[in-house]
Amino acid sequence: MLAAEHQWQRFTPQARLARFAVYLGIVAAVVVSFRTVEVIPEFLQDAPEQIGDLFYRMWPPDARFYPATVHGALIETIHIATLGTIFTTLMAVPVGFLAARNVTPHVPLNALAQLILVSTRSVNTLVWAILFVAVFGPGALAGTAAIAFRSIGFVGKLFAEAVENADRGSIEALRAAGAPWPSVLTMGYWPQVRPAFWSIVLFRWDINVRESAILGLVGAGGIGMVLDDSMNLFQWHRVATVLVSIFAVVILAELVVNAIRKRII
Repeated sequence: MLAAEHQWQRFTPQARLARFAVYLGIVAAVVVSFRTVEVIPEFLQDAPEQIGDLFYRMWPPDARFYPATVHGALIETIHIATLGTIFTTLMAVPVGFLAARNVTPHVPLNALAQLILVSTRSVNTLVWAILFVAVFGPGALAGTAAIAFRSIGFVGKLFAEAVENADRGSIEALRAAGAPWPSVLTMGYWPQVRPAFWSIVLFRWDINVRESAILGLVGAGGIGMVLDDSMNLFQWHRVATVLVSIFAVVILAELVVNAIRKRII
């Protein structure tokens, strides 16, 4: 009598049970979420009609509104994103070096740097904007500070990971030759992390352009303030002009970032 053939199975019984538990947990989370947010079916039924009515009110965009108000607000939005990214870089690079264990082999300093990176990126940009509006008052300064502090965690974490992945060959050679610490950073680490650094900064600037467009909703300057005023006054043709302008700026920023990355990286 031939022995029974073994049937190959991808997962063990324990693994299948664990996967089933995960799927069950996801389904339970979705059900609980729907029950918590209290979705009203009546609002969903007439949603297409409301969307159609909104687009009807917004069309056509009021092009005459652009030169007088929208253009200046868009330029201010780009300035907020650019200055915020610059200030972020100045603050995030030192924190990134402190977070990199191969550069700063001290646990307390690593923990402090990680705390800064986690705390800054865990707070939403609008929350930072509300905080700085209370500190500096409404305007572009509050928006710039919000963008800068929100981006520290993003830039610093990715920069720290790039530093930790640097090859130690050239760095150890510089140290063996007696090179001072600044020379080790500029001649050993920087040439290796430079492509990643510019990629991170450009990518973050692209994100900041998008985020700075909504900071005006809480009074932090930029095109968001124009959008908020137009919505509060029910000037839907002007709202359409603002939305089209934001979309155009976002696409333009994406093209600029891609062009710069091809030349630098």
